[in-house]
Amino acid sequence: MAERGCPLEAVPLPAEVRESLAELELELSEGDITQKGYEKKRAKLLARYVPLIQGVDPSLQAETRIPGPSPATAPAPRQQKPRPSHARDERFRSDVHTEAVQAALAKYKERKMPMPSKRRSVLTHTSVEAHTPPDTSSASEDEGSLRRPGRLASAPLQSHPSVEPWLEQVTQGSSTSSSASSTSSHPGGQPAAAPSAAAAPAGPAALARVADLHSAPPDVTTGLAQHQHASCERPQLASATGVPRGDSRRALETAGGVPVSSRVSSKIQQLLNTLKKPKRPPLKEFFVDDFEELLEVQQPDPSQPKPEGGQMAVLEGELLAVGSTWPPSLLAALQQWGTTQPKAPCLTALDTTGKAVYTLTYGKLWSRSLKLAYTLLNKLTNKNEPLLKPGDRVALVFPNSDPVMFTVAFYGCLLAELVPVPIEVPLTRKDAGSQQVGFLLGSCGVALALTTDACQKGLPKAQTGEVAAFKGWPPLTWLVIDGKHLTKPPKDWHPSAQDAGAGTAYIEYKTSKEGSTVGVAVSHASLLAQCQALTQACGYSEAETLTNVLDFKRDAGLWHGVLTSVMNRMHVVSVPYALMKANPLSWIQKVCAYKARAALVKSRDMHWSLLAQRGQRGVSLSSLRLLIVADGANPWSISSCDAFLNVFQARGLRPEVICPCASSPEALTVAIRRPPDLGGPPPRRAVLSMSGLSHGVIRLDAEEKLSVLAVQDVGQAMPGANVCVVKVEGIPYLCKTDEVGEICVNSSATATAYYGLLGITKNIFETVPVTAGGAPISDRPFTRTGLLGFIGPDNLVFVVGKLDGLMVVGVRRHNADDIVATALAVEPMKFVYRGRIAVFSVTVLHDDRIVLVAEQRPDASEEDSFQWMSRVLQAIDSIHQVGVYCLALVPANTLPKAPLGGIHVSETKQRFLEGMLHPCNVLMCPHTCVTNLPKPRQKQPEVGPASMIVGNLVAGRRIAQASGRELSHLEDSDQARKGTVTSTTTCIQLHKKAERVAAALMEKARLTTGAHVALVYPPGVDLIAAFYGCLYCGCVPVTVRPPHPQNLTTTLPTVKMIVEVSKSACVLTTQAITRLLKSKEALAAVDVRAWPTILDTDDIPKKKVASIFRPPSPDTLAYLDFSVSTTGILAGVKMSHAATSALCRSIKLQCELYPSRQIAICLDPYCGLGFALWCLCSVYSGHQSVLVPPPELEANASLWLWAVSQYKARVTFCSYSVMETCARGLGAQTAVLRMKGVNLSCVRTCMVVAEERPRIALTQSFSKLFRDLGLPARAVSTTFGCRVNVAICLQGTAGPDPTTVYVDMRALRHDRVRLVERGSPHSLPLTESGKILPGVKVIIAHTETRGPLGDSHLGEVWVSSPHSATGYYTVYGEEGLHADHFSARLSFGDTQTVWARTGFLGFLRRTELTDASGERHDALYVVGSLDEALELRGMRYHPVDIETSVIRAHRSVAECAVFTWTNLLVVVVELDGLEQDALDLVALVTNAVLEEHLLVVGVVVIVDPGVIPINSRGEKQRMHLRDGFLADQLDPIYVAYNM
Repeated sequence: MAERGCPLEAVPLPAEVRESLAELELELSEGDITQKGYEKKRAKLLARYVPLIQGVDPSLQAETRIPGPSPATAPAPRQQKPRPSHARDERFRSDVHTEAVQAALAKYKERKMPMPSKRRSVLTHTSVEAHTPPDTSSASEDEGSLRRPGRLASAPLQSHPSVEPWLEQVTQGSSTSSSASSTSSHPGGQPAAAPSAAAAPAGPAALARVADLHSAPPDVTTGLAQHQHASCERPQLASATGVPRGDSRRALETAGGVPVSSRVSSKIQQLLNTLKKPKRPPLKEFFVDDFEELLEVQQPDPSQPKPEGGQMAVLEGELLAVGSTWPPSLLAALQQWGTTQPKAPCLTALDTTGKAVYTLTYGKLWSRSLKLAYTLLNKLTNKNEPLLKPGDRVALVFPNSDPVMFTVAFYGCLLAELVPVPIEVPLTRKDAGSQQVGFLLGSCGVALALTTDACQKGLPKAQTGEVAAFKGWPPLTWLVIDGKHLTKPPKDWHPSAQDAGAGTAYIEYKTSKEGSTVGVAVSHASLLAQCQALTQACGYSEAETLTNVLDFKRDAGLWHGVLTSVMNRMHVVSVPYALMKANPLSWIQKVCAYKARAALVKSRDMHWSLLAQRGQRGVSLSSLRLLIVADGANPWSISSCDAFLNVFQARGLRPEVICPCASSPEALTVAIRRPPDLGGPPPRRAVLSMSGLSHGVIRLDAEEKLSVLAVQDVGQAMPGANVCVVKVEGIPYLCKTDEVGEICVNSSATATAYYGLLGITKNIFETVPVTAGGAPISDRPFTRTGLLGFIGPDNLVFVVGKLDGLMVVGVRRHNADDIVATALAVEPMKFVYRGRIAVFSVTVLHDDRIVLVAEQRPDASEEDSFQWMSRVLQAIDSIHQVGVYCLALVPANTLPKAPLGGIHVSETKQRFLEGMLHPCNVLMCPHTCVTNLPKPRQKQPEVGPASMIVGNLVAGRRIAQASGRELSHLEDSDQARKGTVTSTTTCIQLHKKAERVAAALMEKARLTTGAHVALVYPPGVDLIAAFYGCLYCGCVPVTVRPPHPQNLTTTLPTVKMIVEVSKSACVLTTQAITRLLKSKEALAAVDVRAWPTILDTDDIPKKKVASIFRPPSPDTLAYLDFSVSTTGILAGVKMSHAATSALCRSIKLQCELYPSRQIAICLDPYCGLGFALWCLCSVYSGHQSVLVPPPELEANASLWLWAVSQYKARVTFCSYSVMETCARGLGAQTAVLRMKGVNLSCVRTCMVVAEERPRIALTQSFSKLFRDLGLPARAVSTTFGCRVNVAICLQGTAGPDPTTVYVDMRALRHDRVRLVERGSPHSLPLTESGKILPGVKVIIAHTETRGPLGDSHLGEVWVSSPHSATGYYTVYGEEGLHADHFSARLSFGDTQTVWARTGFLGFLRRTELTDASGERHDALYVVGSLDEALELRGMRYHPVDIETSVIRAHRSVAECAVFTWTNLLVVVVELDGLEQDALDLVALVTNAVLEEHLLVVGVVVIVDPGVIPINSRGEKQRMHLRDGFLADQLDPIYVAYNM
């Protein structure tokens, strides 16, 4: 433990200077003085001695031990003690360790780590000055070198008078400027940034990329349902860089495609630079089977140290000299002293001011214990039966400040033959570990709790005034045992005669590493043997005074301060924890005042009193013959012992008085150092190599090594005990003499069992150690102590750690306490509280990972804490050669506390794993820690498509090919009109409207045949009329979603872009939109003068056209369909008249759309299938169509279902976002809807229109929710279409039900399809994407070789169909893309058919079902978009799978999206919770992705709900999100860069 005060003690400074320094220390640690003030005063005090300590780095002076001056130059202070010659051993452990840590840190030149960025509002607990300004970071110097000043231009789109120059830039491959499109995001989204050139398509403006986000209020013209909870609606702040949100910025790139203007990307660059330096040896090469991904198993290092000593001999303690004067049992002793020495003081209790409030005499203890025993046995009844019978367990609930009542209760229970179970006082209903205490009480069958009046009043109460029921506790009866509540026993009543038998005397609770609480049962015989052994080892004699600072309810505090003391008629002065906190010197003052011969303390108490000995002149410790250090087995107790001796030797403390001891709940006292007058050998200490210890080997370290552990002995084995050391895992073989193992004890004074837990009792309490040959060393069983150590010279026991704190990382063992000590040696006082550090391990990916959690001081700045964290990582890495997986800082006083100070480690771990720790700073290092990932998959050398076919044939797999039924030639007149109702317009009215539009186009706009016309209409009939008007006069219509009036800055540029890219000569629209397009607000977003002719069709005159245009050939262009793909690319495709007719014919056949049918459409009618269903099919098939524009659902979520029910629609279409809106908004209202008459039993098919993998969870929950409204269980199905063909699969009304298969997710990463059973590990459910349409052929092709694949492979879905689009609409007639996507041919097999490539990965499976033609049905399963798939570690991952794992990681994750940037996996998480809980997600997200996908997350970005952009179909726009992140436009709550 690096104390600032301690190092100076080693320098010969005058006593008064030392005292003033200690006073300063205390002031600093208690917060009475600032760090600055402390340093100033300290420097002043040391000014005279500074010349003596030159050559020490001033920044380290505070920490490191200052070398003593040479005797020649040093003015000799008065009380200088001669330094012993073996100086190395005498130096404090803290000095050795601090020096080691400082030297280790000096070796590292500061590696630049990217500092996490945090939104200001999250930093409420730190001071304002401490923040980093928003656009600087710890990386600012590095950024400078990246920037090229001449190129920082921020050029929004509207500055270009026409789009041409901008398009040219795309062609040259520089970055595109991105303007926000009108396709919606969640409410509250922000515009994204410019995309990178790397991601921009190769072709020119054919595919202009648009950003797909807008800020609140939501775009009512889009198909996104607004989230129900208002928390999404955030006021839009200006983004951190000071550019208004709507502004689009230009991202500049370095050659590697990294935008240099953004601080995010420079941090990523920094992270990459950090990760480039491999710190761990590279992984071994070995073959990995593609399916069973083997994790790297760490091979033992041949050069690692191995034990070389001979086999150890069992260490035998001295014989237990049972004197004839010793009482036969502890109760006999109590009776003897209570009757013969009733006035002798037994116990003195102190209050928080240090005054003695009460002294319990032996007479009083005896009489009151008898009273209690009588009351318990005779006065408590339950239905006239006695409530308790001998052997029952009773809980003792007493505060640490009331030893008197506790002692009376304990002995009262023993006298009544009841078993006391002491537990802590529950302060709240949800104390740390309270549930486990409940489990203990339940498993012990406790029904009664004893307490005091005062304590009972302080317990949490229920409304009835009774003590509240604590979480997980059994029902208890509470009995107050103050004197007035007890009954005096009659003269003739005596407790049953007590022999020290094998029955249980008391149960002590023990909390294990995992947090479970068990009861350790101690028998009457063990109790007596323990008291006798302690009496002999410590040389206790009658009437001695013992000062006890420990908790008297358990462990050494109970054994010495309540049990052994009574056996020897000693007087115990009990110092409560509250008094120690108020006055750390109180125990020393009591030793003085009572002339105590013995004191029982922990190293913490010694440390505190060191800091507090402010000018205490009259303190003398000369009366002490025994200072028992109960936690002497802790690695840092040695520094407290040394420092304490160093200061108090001048006050009468003799060195041989300090007696460290080791104990464990199972074995009770294991070893204790004896003073020389009791025959103890001289104390020893060892400086051990940390790396040797991590391999379980003892190596005394050479002087100059850095990583060492200094330990002191904990004395000899107890009298009457045998001790040996056995291997920790597996068969308990005896260790070699130079090997660390678990200490085992065989003695009559150990505990006997874990109460009620026979299985684990056998392993711990009945171990039989064996020799290397397998022969048992004794016929009596040994008890495992849970302590790790070895037997040193002079038969002294050394402890180097506890099994509970053991962390096995790879093949090496590390001890939590050692890692805490190293962390403390890194400038401990400035940034974190020294006693508030927890280290534990969590299992991630089959190995222990080390987590360090510390409480941060409120005045520590962000920069400082991060600096401290990175230094801690380096120190631990250097000294322990182990990586820390996660380092978290939490605000002061938020870690769960153990009952008497200290941290409740298991509860801290539990909170960490549940995401309830709420840290304010997190640093994850999975890249450096996780070394057991499987080897990245090597792609096989190019296998030709022909050999693949042969392979498939040999394996008996068929080629994955399928087709819908044949198309017979039906009425092929183009758009056959029938006089049926479409919405509210009959076809004759529609025809007349269309004619008026055609006439206006010819006369007013003077358009020629083939001119392009943009139709900017709200959803409705006007859109259809304008569309047919264009066809009547031979123009080519382009439907465009109108801009959102409240959100022009982000939605209008997209309208402008489509109009310009499509080369529209005229814009047809309504009066209201015309005004909007020319408004002042529009001027701010685009150049309004650049619009082509705008025609308002609201009041055009009634005119007929002379003749309706007939297309000269079926291949003439009918219309252009523009849409933004999920990868954020705006692509317009050309649809010919022939393709349009074929599309309508296929859909009519598949869905049986007869004129008598009603269909309800809840889709955007501007592109894809939504447009085809609204504008084409309704007229072609002549059925009645009802259009419910999706934005209307934001105001009224039930509108679509109401319309379906009203119009008795058999067929209805919707998008995922509509389905989500209904599931979220109406899930709880089905009863209300039923009362309003909504009935969905008419629906035969409800089809979700999407360009993605079917979302099974959503469709299933939708079906379940609305089953109550009559929705048939099999009605919901999905469709599949894409840019090259808007309708490939539709479920239709007649085909077999959609099938679901379960595939192995790991095989899928290797592009293999392996079917598994439902519920098997790594299984992923996939449902087919609807039935293949008539006339459509589908084949699965290899993404690279373009050969046909078998049905056990994942490949690209290729489609051949008369209704495929004929190509992208390109400005320059760029043919490369066209040929690639629209006229692909297989490289082998059927090389004649022309296919269109969908850009989606999928597979075909022949199912057991038969279709209408009696054939077995082929199902197409779409897995994901090829553009969005992530290539990582040689495998193909689909973002949605990783996102599903992340969403499951914590309940606060509302939504999530992933993408890669420079090979780093970036996870963006929307937080549905409080901002201060954001950092909990970092570790959980990293763990989940590592466990389930074997991927290391590079960056975790936590944002507000609604930031992830979503298009009108409800699909995530991951590429826009990526661009927004890189341009620093997401305004994240927190960005964590995983090291």
